[in-house]
Amino acid sequence: MKLPFSKSAGSPKPASDTEAANDAVLDRVAAALTDESPADMPEADAPPPQAEPDSDAKSPETPPPPVTKAKMTDGLQNRALSLWQEWAALRPFAVATLAPVPFLLLGAFFGGFWALLSLLILMALGSLLDNFLALPEPGHLEGDDLKRADQLCIALAGTHFVLLLIAVFALSGGSGLGFFSWIAVFLSFGMWFGQVSNSNGHELIHRTDKRLFRLGMSVFISMLFGHHTSAHRLIHHRYVATTEDPNTAAAGESFYAFAPRAWWEAFLAGYEMESEMRKDRDTERLFDLHPYAVYIGGAMLGMIIMTTAFGGFGLLAYLALCAYAQLQLHLSDYVQHYGLLRQKTETGELEPVGPQHSWNARHPVSALMMLNAPRHSDHHRHPSRPFPELKKPEKGNMPTLPYSLPMMGAIALVPQLWFRIMDSRLAALRPDLDRWSKPIV
Repeated sequence: MKLPFSKSAGSPKPASDTEAANDAVLDRVAAALTDESPADMPEADAPPPQAEPDSDAKSPETPPPPVTKAKMTDGLQNRALSLWQEWAALRPFAVATLAPVPFLLLGAFFGGFWALLSLLILMALGSLLDNFLALPEPGHLEGDDLKRADQLCIALAGTHFVLLLIAVFALSGGSGLGFFSWIAVFLSFGMWFGQVSNSNGHELIHRTDKRLFRLGMSVFISMLFGHHTSAHRLIHHRYVATTEDPNTAAAGESFYAFAPRAWWEAFLAGYEMESEMRKDRDTERLFDLHPYAVYIGGAMLGMIIMTTAFGGFGLLAYLALCAYAQLQLHLSDYVQHYGLLRQKTETGELEPVGPQHSWNARHPVSALMMLNAPRHSDHHRHPSRPFPELKKPEKGNMPTLPYSLPMMGAIALVPQLWFRIMDSRLAALRPDLDRWSKPIV
């Protein structure tokens, strides 16, 4: 059907653009009425042409893809691998000092097998590995590695305070330990405090950074041994291997005679030195307390906290742990300086401290756990040298212990066995008996 106004095939070409537009409209109307769609007809629903977007206009931000569990796992694995590689130089120290911590926690909360296992790891595993494991000497450390050494010391100090609270909690009855589990937990925690915390506190009090120094002081205060911060730096390092040093043991002096004398004389000597150093200072400044006021006040605060949190049994457990940790530090001093004396020169002055004035140990695992404390001669020659850079003793160049430092500390508890092992070695180092220190009465 053709409408009267439909355009036929033979229609003449429109004379103008206006007429062409009118014809196009008429064609659309005719197609709509007759369901016909001209092939050349443009689509009615086609959107109008869009203008070109302005290059300066901001396009809408595309939302980030969702983080899947697999991507998160891969990211954590990559980060862990990166940290493992970054800590290559300090990794042996971190593993040796922190690996026992999970077993200590299991022993404290569950007792039984775990308490025994933590004790065996600290007592037997280190000594066993010392005899069969050889570790390469780390190379020269760069700036980042030295920063990581400080970070490890900070982490160990934080771990110390947490473990001290957990140990007192467990030993005061908080986790229901049986008798044998209690003994195992006490010994294992005490050994970690004595070997790791003491070594770490010693490292920190030799730092020039005041923040690290105060952290090390806090570690010793928490073990009721704050005066060691002053006595060790100001007395022991100055007078080591002389009769003026309370922490240098005389030849023939047993540990049981040495320990109480060293504790009390070091306390007094450190106080006298600190007081002498303050004479020319402006002591009227606010918060300029005498260091011994800080040591004693901190010790009292620690005992108050433990008593308040864990009761009378908690205080007793705390005192016992501190005594055990102090015992181990005195054992280290006793072993490392037994019978060695500095001589006077022709002018009457003492000879400089040298490698011959300290006993050293070459055993690798216990050295890692004690932050290279058994490399004692190098520490006395370079007190501010960070622990990863202390040099291993060379054979024949300095006095060397036959067994590891912790093992020699255990032997020192049996005086006759100690004298049998050490006096012959001391005589070989000092053929002239006048070079031996005299027993202190």
